[in-house]
Amino acid sequence: MSQSSKNKAPVAPSSAPVLPAGEMPETAGSRTLKSESHRAGLDDRWMVPGVCIFLAAIIWVVFGQTLGHDFIDYDDKPYVFDNPAVAQGLTLNGIVWAFTHVHCGYWIPLTWISHMLDCQCYGLNPGGHHFTNVLLHAATAILLFLALRQMTAAPWRSAFVAAVFAIHPLRVESVAWVAERKDVLSGLFFMLTLWAYARYAQGRSRVESRGSSAGSSSLALDARCWTLDYYLVLLFFACGLMSKPMLVTLPFVLLLLDYWPLNRLRTDAGPGFRPSVRPVFKRLVFEKLPLFGLAAASGVTTLFTQTGAIAPFERISIPFRVGNASISYVTYMGQMFWPSGLAVFYPFPPGGNGVARVVLSMVLLAGISAGVFVLRRRPYLLTGWLWYLIMLVPVIGIVQSGAQARADRFTYFPQIGLYLLLTWAVTDLVAGWRHRRVVLIGLSTVILVALIVCARAQTAYWRNSVSLWIHTLACTSDNAEVHSNLGIALFQKGDVDAAMVHFRKALQINPDDPEAHDNFGTALFETGRLDEAIAHFRKALQINPDNAIAQNNLGNALLRKGSVGEAITHFQKALQIMPDSASAHYNLGNILLQTGNGDEAMFHYQKALQIKPGYAEAHYNLGNILVQKGRVGEAITQFQTALQIKPDYAKALNNLAWLLATCSQASLRNGNQAVELAQRANQFAGGGNPVFLGTLATAYAEAGRFPEAVETAQRALQLAEAQSNPALADAIRSKLKLYQAGSPFHYAEHTP
Repeated sequence: MSQSSKNKAPVAPSSAPVLPAGEMPETAGSRTLKSESHRAGLDDRWMVPGVCIFLAAIIWVVFGQTLGHDFIDYDDKPYVFDNPAVAQGLTLNGIVWAFTHVHCGYWIPLTWISHMLDCQCYGLNPGGHHFTNVLLHAATAILLFLALRQMTAAPWRSAFVAAVFAIHPLRVESVAWVAERKDVLSGLFFMLTLWAYARYAQGRSRVESRGSSAGSSSLALDARCWTLDYYLVLLFFACGLMSKPMLVTLPFVLLLLDYWPLNRLRTDAGPGFRPSVRPVFKRLVFEKLPLFGLAAASGVTTLFTQTGAIAPFERISIPFRVGNASISYVTYMGQMFWPSGLAVFYPFPPGGNGVARVVLSMVLLAGISAGVFVLRRRPYLLTGWLWYLIMLVPVIGIVQSGAQARADRFTYFPQIGLYLLLTWAVTDLVAGWRHRRVVLIGLSTVILVALIVCARAQTAYWRNSVSLWIHTLACTSDNAEVHSNLGIALFQKGDVDAAMVHFRKALQINPDDPEAHDNFGTALFETGRLDEAIAHFRKALQINPDNAIAQNNLGNALLRKGSVGEAITHFQKALQIMPDSASAHYNLGNILLQTGNGDEAMFHYQKALQIKPGYAEAHYNLGNILVQKGRVGEAITQFQTALQIKPDYAKALNNLAWLLATCSQASLRNGNQAVELAQRANQFAGGGNPVFLGTLATAYAEAGRFPEAVETAQRALQLAEAQSNPALADAIRSKLKLYQAGSPFHYAEHTP
């Protein structure tokens, strides 16, 4: 047997296989799967499921609390509960929409479909949506363990890496935020891609190492297997990109894994001879060209879809971006070791990052890079470090999308590289220690317990929007975005005065924020300060004329002031900017209805309902138009739909009761149901509305309960007279005579 033949060996699924002369030597911490498992005294058949159960358990301990959390009014609204395509559940039209539309600046069809599936299963119950996030994250962590175990043959180190990934406080943003479904869903496909690639690489290496020594049928079977694995790699990677485009760097990660732990850059050579690895590297790059093609297509698509969100270089200079990127790299590392002060939004420092901080960050990054290169004979250092650097590139801010300086969710994939680096480095460091097992178990336990405690506390801040923004303000300073969002959360809870305090603070920090002006204007409008509200809406539009929400809000304020023509103009502008604005269609429909254009109003109400089927007010107003047109049966359906959406909608209760009591078509009348509906409407109105009492009297008469009809009509008459409403009083008086004569009132052309 020749010397070269003796040095040949099949690729083993190990972190440090037996290497031929001239290759990287086995490190002190590199062990085979069999030795590491047996040294712990556990059979691998029990160790693997045990680790999987452990990972699921610690994830539940940290994130199980989210099942009682609310939606967050920060992307959850456009992603889920205010997104008609999603909120309707899983439908064929919805699936088509997911693949053919860009929403919120992303083409992520699989993420949209997953949200649709949640709405199909749980409706708009936030607990169900949170449960799916937790489930996906658990599956991702378990798959990370299985993939690393397969590639490195070091199950305990792989388990520790997966555990730290699973419960690190930096994961909270990705798991506890429903709108970040794209993180946990793409994470699932990311890990499936790693798993399939490990199978492919190891299967192909086995075939190539066996050569002609194996039977042709055996080689053909193995070749078919690794070919199938390669197609799985392509499939899972494509699915990952359709969940979140951040995975564009994954082909580079696979090249790093080729270097270590898969050792595919290995070349067979005789003693003392070290041939170039360039041909091998070229082959490895060539086999990934389809993956690079998918990544390039996803990258180009993302650049086009996020055109409006990407900050131009005129606004944020290249030197500033590079400086912020270097500081972010270092900050993320610091947060990995000391995860305190974590926030959902980190603003850019008002005065810039400072030259000293930028220079120190660059020096530190350069020093670590030089160090891992010098120590490249411990290959996990280079793989782990470059994994971290490369995977952060799409979100590090060189191409700046959004107003944040950095974000915790951006570390979901990149920090796995650092976990690998540190886990293997520490294991190597203590390899020669006498009590190394006790040291490693103790250190691991302390780390995991500390992470669980910190992550549980961080997750609790996400229970609702108010608690999240209050915590974020405590962790950051001069944060206009967060003041504005806290104001919105307080406004939606009905605390308008507190909301206005934060809107003012946001404008003090950033006077040119159009959203802050629009929010402040909305609060002023709610308190009846119309002139001030209009001034802020106009300021918002002066800064950003394409703000459809501000156009719509200005239209509402002008309508309240009586400027009908100008209000119509702004509603129309809102629809030009955002044709799928259900609110603008609804508001325009209201004006048209008031001005006697019922047909045009009906068109806009119908458009509003196509966009947002759960728009109770639009169903109600459409019902009123249908009554005017004599289409009573259709009107009844619209009122019933409005009440399904909003059961305490008093006006819809009243009008439906009126139709069921007075309709000229006997088949549509139902006196008992009319009484029930009218009683509920009267209850919600506090018993002091003469219109609702008049409807209740009419319902009693239709049900044959004439004494109650008479008594109720008399109370309604007294209220109408007390309110100086002679027209209503005359109408009630004429019906009262019918009830006293034992006759119901049937009239269907008009609502009361």
